[in-house]
Amino acid sequence: MRLLSLAILCLSAMASAGPDQTPYPSTSSPKGLQVQMIPDALELGIHHAGINLRLNALLSSEKEAKPGQPTASADGFTFAINQKGVEAMDRQIKPLSDKGVVVTLIITTVRSPDERIRKLTIHPKADPVKGITMAADTVTPEGRACYKALTDFVAQRWSAGDTTYGRVWGWIISNEVNSHNEWHQMGPATAEEVATQYEDQARLAWESLRRHSAHARVYLSLEHNWTAKNHPDPLQACPGRTLLELFAKHARERGDFDWNLAFHPYPWNLRDPRTWLDKVTFDDSTPKVTFKNVEVLTKKLSTPEMLYAGKPRRLSFTEQGFDVSKRPEALVEQAAAYAYAWEKVSRLGDTIDAFHYHRHVDNAKEGSLRFGLWSNKEGTISEPDQKRPIWFLFQAADTPRWKAAAEPYLKTCGLKSWDELNPK
Repeated sequence: MRLLSLAILCLSAMASAGPDQTPYPSTSSPKGLQVQMIPDALELGIHHAGINLRLNALLSSEKEAKPGQPTASADGFTFAINQKGVEAMDRQIKPLSDKGVVVTLIITTVRSPDERIRKLTIHPKADPVKGITMAADTVTPEGRACYKALTDFVAQRWSAGDTTYGRVWGWIISNEVNSHNEWHQMGPATAEEVATQYEDQARLAWESLRRHSAHARVYLSLEHNWTAKNHPDPLQACPGRTLLELFAKHARERGDFDWNLAFHPYPWNLRDPRTWLDKVTFDDSTPKVTFKNVEVLTKKLSTPEMLYAGKPRRLSFTEQGFDVSKRPEALVEQAAAYAYAWEKVSRLGDTIDAFHYHRHVDNAKEGSLRFGLWSNKEGTISEPDQKRPIWFLFQAADTPRWKAAAEPYLKTCGLKSWDELNPK
């Protein structure tokens, strides 16, 4: 009886302990990568890592859980978990976090081949064919419960104090939502409708995260269109600035929470890495935000309507790369673009959490774009072949070797000194 009483007391203490209070970790720099090869990423000396997590892959195709199978529950619904999918994530997260790398998940949903999983995880108004990543079903009772249950499962396994399976500190909710026709597919929708749905989805994820961690961070995801948009039809895409402002407004009206921003400042033309030539301005009306004018973002996040508890939101650059074009100087220009971007980010100081380079290895399914630190082997999707000059430059970032490694690229960028990049 005494042993049983002690067990009950221990369980009660665990239940009432509340979220883990460990603070968000500090690193020497925002140097990061969307990781494909863990040993190579560690050799590169990263401090931050981006990893894709598909929520639909965490669901089992079985409606009822088998004995011993993990489950996730919310609002009276219980969902069987795909143990193999979970363990695959463990194998990506733990080797990085055990080495002190700050891991951020890009939490998205894609169309599952399983009809039941598809209906549970995808917004009911989503186009049946269009879109790569999808808005979550936060509308139907069972779909909403599924999203809540899965995000709670993710938080408990990877963002709580127990690091058995690895530790995650950042959650990016969905992907490039201002281009919702392709990356947050929820059918034709106005900017107001997208902002309303996205604020709700991000809040649900944040509530799950806060039950298990007091200081892990939730981020919104926007691509580089700021006052421009990525589609002529206003029901297919909206300006990033518009979506950000609407999101902030809805969050304040419902009770503000500590969301942050994950932005993708690709060059104006994704097929031209020479971002220093981008025809952008340095004010809030610029069509796009690229590495040339990233200061627009820190200024925006410092405006009164964007503050949280009197402080600017955190900012991360979580998907952006530089294409190896058809130009003769392509490899030099790719590396020069990284040198330029690193120097720009370094000048933003401690307002930046992470700068995840994309990609680790070229991917044959990325519309012939070649962003990789590595080329891919001919005839493969993303099997690594050769390191490019950018690989060695990336490795030198945040080390005593950086100045000597970056200096040869000044001429390519049309500069005499990186100090010319200091904000005016």
